[in-house]
Amino acid sequence: MQINIQKNLVEFTPDNDAETAKLEALWRLMVDCARFNKKMVPVGAYVPKDDNMARFAIEGVEGTDEYPAVYVEGESRVVCYTCNKYAELNPGDRIPPCCGKLMEVLD
Repeated sequence: MQINIQKNLVEFTPDNDAETAKLEALWRLMVDCARFNKKMVPVGAYVPKDDNMARFAIEGVEGTDEYPAVYVEGESRVVCYTCNKYAELNPGDRIPPCCGKLMEVLD
């Protein structure tokens, strides 16, 4: 993962598919199109020679399983009416959250 800092702007550029998936998951966790976005705050201190890891807490997130597990029975299309994102789901797929709530089934 490449990190570029220009004044108060920070850019993250993933180097592989796994990092792309993690960055997308972080984006969905941090960004809420309908309400307020979350903030990251530093935890502890960053000491590069110890474990070379910086730790941050995300304000307003209590747990990662805050959405109920709802699955589609057949092939379905789901939509987020907040940001107009669509997704095609296969039978048995879990309905994903988007913009602070579960996406809605169109079919």
